[in-house]
Amino acid sequence: MRKDLIAGNWKMNASHLDAIQMVQKLSYRLDPSDHARVDVVVAPPFTALRSAQTVIETDHLLILLGAQNCHWEESGAFTGEVSAEMLKKLSVSYVIVGHSERRHVFGEVDEDVNRKVKAVLAHGMTPIMCVGETEDQREQGLTETLVADQVRRGLRGLAADDVAGLVIAYEPVWAIGTGKTSSVDDAAEVAGLVRATVSGDFGDAADSVRILYGGSVNPGNIAGFMAKRDIDGALVGGASLDPDTFASVVRYWV
Repeated sequence: MRKDLIAGNWKMNASHLDAIQMVQKLSYRLDPSDHARVDVVVAPPFTALRSAQTVIETDHLLILLGAQNCHWEESGAFTGEVSAEMLKKLSVSYVIVGHSERRHVFGEVDEDVNRKVKAVLAHGMTPIMCVGETEDQREQGLTETLVADQVRRGLRGLAADDVAGLVIAYEPVWAIGTGKTSSVDDAAEVAGLVRATVSGDFGDAADSVRILYGGSVNPGNIAGFMAKRDIDGALVGGASLDPDTFASVVRYWV
């Protein structure tokens, strides 16, 4: 069985001091039984990773540490970038790659995402690879073609064993930070498409891939998404910045 995963992407929010309080408050609101059912990940900004790591390790918390991005090279003249090796040494477990904001604001393409996926895997971490369409692309009926292409190109050159441990997040771009959400049925349909695409290239590995939905997820809508067979969790943006709200998302069955 695939264990559910709820990941909080803090984006460019929270100082290292904020991160300490946010992680501690979240831990107070979750029980060991919650962690037994759901992998809980927080992805602070780079400047807060060390502080979050220290709290998690010192207090023996079951919260997992994620990062929001990385570069595919080990080191070099890449001002402002952070390598997968650097993240691994901070005990990062998950790295978000190919988020729509990286694609549409910073110009990342599928080939960049593929190189980042490989770099994350090479250092023993798990990529959360994001795919999704814009509103214009959806209105043109391009969702299925675009998402399937993003999945194939992002996973190009990987072994089936590596793919089996991946996380893929379907995030319709028009639903991120807008308050709009995909309908539960539409999200489930695209999640099924993602799994079928992985299956076509990697066979049974698709059964183990965890597929998340992202796009204005909150305590009021999470249960509907989680009820769908091919949706194994959520990539949460704004709702992850408040520990009470995020805990309610994590404990969607209560």
